[in-house]
Amino acid sequence: MVVVDSIVAAFLAPWARGLDTPLAAMLHQVPGGIDHAPLRSRVQARLDERTYRHARLLMVASETLADDLKTRDFAPERIRVVAPGRDPARPGGPPPDLRAGRRSAFLCVGNWIPRKGILDVLDALARLPLDAATLHLVGDDRADRRYADSVRARLRDPALANRVVVHGPRPAGEVAAMYAAADVFVLPSTKEPYGTVLGEALAAGLPLVGWDAGNLPHLVTDGREGVVVPVGDLDGLASALSRLVEDEDYRHAMARAARRRGQTLPTWDDTARAFFDSLRDASA
Repeated sequence: MVVVDSIVAAFLAPWARGLDTPLAAMLHQVPGGIDHAPLRSRVQARLDERTYRHARLLMVASETLADDLKTRDFAPERIRVVAPGRDPARPGGPPPDLRAGRRSAFLCVGNWIPRKGILDVLDALARLPLDAATLHLVGDDRADRRYADSVRARLRDPALANRVVVHGPRPAGEVAAMYAAADVFVLPSTKEPYGTVLGEALAAGLPLVGWDAGNLPHLVTDGREGVVVPVGDLDGLASALSRLVEDEDYRHAMARAARRRGQTLPTWDDTARAFFDSLRDASA
């Protein structure tokens, strides 16, 4: 079989019908992508869908993406969820001290692009007492120059002085060590087709806090493994983080539930088996 990734599916559209070999697709984004301008998204969505119509198998990274394809009238029997693994790299050293003298450590792993909600995290943190938490931002801080400029301007606010550590992109082992050392994982993303970092955080036993959007509601139950906040409710986001700082019993119970939920998610070995089993079934 030929397997096409969703990043390049549009480019295959003119030739998909004439392929002699059966076609399968691996989708980790909706047709049209998620970070493009509206015109490109509309054109790409049509081309992506044209390619997918000729695919015998549509492997998707999440239930969120499966639901999206069903709304586009793709047959459910052609769709198979093959989720990413939840096991990160082994820690590259002992867990660092992320609290830095404060009562807790918040970890946010995401590139600096608008849909990741980095500015929302900063706005919520600024509402908390100065001794509440140290926030660690991991991810590409140059992914979107205009948005990055806005984040850096926000970081100059005296209310955030010395409360945020910008790490930029870090090796996988270092990020794994941060998962082990943090108390809470926060990522108020508005569009997360799966959210590999969410699965990794759960497996590390970190309560998740984020918007009621994307795949987060499929991964956690509000109040059990994390807190799912209505999109745009900055007071609610700050309140969720505040309670996790103030109420240690609540945080520890949620951390235990998060770890249990994380253990139900596939490892990368499980993902590989599901991927190749799906291909074998479709080619039989």
